[in-house]
This record gives sequence, C-alpha cells and structure tokens, in this order.
Amino acid sequence: MIRVSEPEEQGKPSPDLGYDTVLVDAPCSGTGTYRRNPWLKQTFTESMLEQMVQTQRGLLRRYAEAVKPGGRLVYATCSLLSRENEGQVEAFLRERPDFAVVPAAGILQAAGIVVDMKSEFLELLPHRHGTDGFFGAVLARKR
Repeated sequence: MIRVSEPEEQGKPSPDLGYDTVLVDAPCSGTGTYRRNPWLKQTFTESMLEQMVQTQRGLLRRYAEAVKPGGRLVYATCSLLSRENEGQVEAFLRERPDFAVVPAAGILQAAGIVVDMKSEFLELLPHRHGTDGFFGAVLARKR
C-alpha cells in the first residue's frame, strides 16, 4: 500500500509499480475539526479552499496511475465540504471511467464495524457520530 498525504509527495509513482491499495489522505480545509479547532473558521478563505481542491484533484489524478487493475484508491479528508468530498469523487469518476465506487458500508461491516451511513461513502459527522467530521471514498479500478 502507498499512502499519500502531503502536497510535496506529488511526484509521479513509478509506472511499473501496481499497488493493490493507494490511500490519498488529502490535505483539506479541516472543516471536520472545527469542534476542536474553532479558530480555523476565522482563518480559512475561499482562495485557500480553491487551492485545496486543486491539490486534491492533482493527488487523485496522479496516484490513480499507481493502482493496479482490480486495486483500490481510497480518498479521505477531514472536511465536511462537498467540494472536497463527493464533488472531488464525482469529478474524478467523470475523468476516469475505469474506476467505480465501492460502497464503504460493506467494507466496514466485513471488519465488524457498523456505522449508520446515508450514502456509499463513509461520512462521519460530529453531531451524529460524536467524532470529528471525516469523509472516505473507496474507488476500485476495473480489471
């Protein structure tokens, strides 16, 4: 597995490597942590959000190439914003029809984890789950 979390790690993966799983722990707005870090609300700007969105898009594009057919690309943020979450996944899937969403509920249930989920993505919400806000999407590369 390869894990990517920092923009400076955006170098192209070796084309001869095919990973079963690539985790893109994307830099994000951090809106899911406002409960613990309320000061972030006052410092975050629209231009910072746009920069994050572009960085996230670049990470997804770049590291999708490292996933072998049949492998998985896992995209995660600590954001509550759809532009950084569902919006990113939707845009990625429009560009990469060789990937498809794998519902997170089945993966979690197989591991003995039960989370009340309203969509095919993992979305943890402070007011519902007693956690920081978190988003996760599992994307499988078609064979």
